[in-house]
Amino acid sequence: MTVTAPRTAAAPPAAPQAQPPRSAARPRIEGDWLFVPAPQPHRPFRLFCFPHAGGDATAYTPLARALAPAAEVWALRPPARGGRSRHPMPADFDTLVAAVAEALAPHLGGGVRYGFYGQSFGALLAYEVARALPADLRPELVVAASAPCPAEWAERESKDLDAPELLRLTGLEEVVRADPDLVDLALAGIRTDLAVSATYRHRPHAPIGSALYAVAGADDPMSTATDLTGWAAHTRGDFGHHVVPGGHLLATVDRPGPVALLTTLLAARQTSVPAHDTREQQW
Repeated sequence: MTVTAPRTAAAPPAAPQAQPPRSAARPRIEGDWLFVPAPQPHRPFRLFCFPHAGGDATAYTPLARALAPAAEVWALRPPARGGRSRHPMPADFDTLVAAVAEALAPHLGGGVRYGFYGQSFGALLAYEVARALPADLRPELVVAASAPCPAEWAERESKDLDAPELLRLTGLEEVVRADPDLVDLALAGIRTDLAVSATYRHRPHAPIGSALYAVAGADDPMSTATDLTGWAAHTRGDFGHHVVPGGHLLATVDRPGPVALLTTLLAARQTSVPAHDTREQQW
């Protein structure tokens, strides 16, 4: 129950209610490949986020704000879209992985704890970049959303799926359809990434040591909870799978995505000793 003090002539005006603290730092770009939407000055857990096919780094701005100050989001800026529209996309998936791993490496290690989050095409890219990094620079956490595991990718991702259909199934058509220019840009980005995705070839390899969590949206028309368990074979670390509210794309320009799940996973990392993948299993 709230008790209101009697009003007197000398009573000062009520002080405004305190607002939740927000980072005062402006968004910034790190080199060509990385965008930090909500910088956190105290250097918390760093979460590198990989966009879906046709997606750009700005899609992770709502997620970055929602996770602050527990984590600082560093979103990948793929070529051939947005601020990198003049930068060509690598011709094949392996070359893209190598380029991203090279761009991330200077920002890894040095006492900073970090993990990867990717959705759809970005989930596959996040996992393969983690695997391509030197063992002592691999993330301690990988969250793969809305994607079949690498071993099933070629079989599950239809090469006949065209850009307009993918735009519809991901729900992005509702976001951009009012602006023909945005539709054209979205379709061009999707076509670029579908072409790269078609070059992916899974090769048997030793599982990584990072903790790995697979996620699907409850209303995803392109994947189900049964798609998630295959990811378990790709890690020697902790594994979990979760179904959360949402469709195929969980984090978008107008939705922060699986904030509750990521917050829980990040909180668990804070109480654990950071462990990197310092050895390779024989394969």
